[in-house]
Amino acid sequence: MRILIVGAGALGGYFGARLLEAGRDVTFLVRPKRASQLAQTGLVVKSKLGDAHIANPPIVLAENIDSPFDLVLVGCKAYDLETTMESFAPAVGPRTAILPILNGMKHIDALSARFGREHVLGGLCIISATLDNEGIVLHLNDLQLLVYGELDGTRSNRIETIEKAFAGVRGDLRSTTTIVQELWEKWVMIASLAGITSLMRAHIGDLERAGGAPIAVALFHECAAIAANAGYPPRQAVIDRAAITLTAAGSPLTASMMKDIERGSAIESDAIVGDLLSRRGSVEAPLLTIVLAHLRAYEARREREKRTAS
Repeated sequence: MRILIVGAGALGGYFGARLLEAGRDVTFLVRPKRASQLAQTGLVVKSKLGDAHIANPPIVLAENIDSPFDLVLVGCKAYDLETTMESFAPAVGPRTAILPILNGMKHIDALSARFGREHVLGGLCIISATLDNEGIVLHLNDLQLLVYGELDGTRSNRIETIEKAFAGVRGDLRSTTTIVQELWEKWVMIASLAGITSLMRAHIGDLERAGGAPIAVALFHECAAIAANAGYPPRQAVIDRAAITLTAAGSPLTASMMKDIERGSAIESDAIVGDLLSRRGSVEAPLLTIVLAHLRAYEARREREKRTAS
């Protein structure tokens, strides 16, 4: 199976390195700057679960893709999806499967509109990883989960083929027949965590100490009610885990969105919060509405400051 991984950043670099370690046929689609970096240093992963160093990782620039791949793994930010789809379009042939690991659900519609829904799988990952200034992938926790499946819940031949390709790879890479349910559950959780930590500019532990844990829980229940209205109520185990995660005393947990705001970077406000809120139907969601207004106000200020600086 020929696998194209779009990007060699934190997510693509990590899972791509694990696949290459296992001898799989992997190529990274990269931009010239990252290509130059990889040529000098190779692909380096630092993890307490095992480091990896791929001296000469196979790479390709968008303009040099000359044949389809069997599987395209996409892990970009939502605001980069349009340009990303254009970059890997030459890699999509009649039998190509596209496995996105973006947050939310909006990307499923975008990929389906561009390539046809028959090409698109559902996927998610749970991992904390980042790329440092030298281009090294830093794995920050002990989670390395990648889940994938057909959107209609079937066990297709291509899922079985992917399972074989992923077998023996370091990490927890597994298929599921309930990927849409799991996508909604992750969406609810990440919208709650990103929403409350970005709004409060605080870690979960700081929020709990300030007496704000009930607000975090209330936000989760708003998001869960929207999921239920769409036909995907979070299962009890997810609800129980959220109650612990969002109220843990002393927890340093925050969301990458909050970190992006503190750095003055672009954020996935629409994909994570705006799109969820647009699906609320008759569900009352006052806290989530406040979160979205806060995020959009940040984006408006960021754009104004960029225009002023130029």
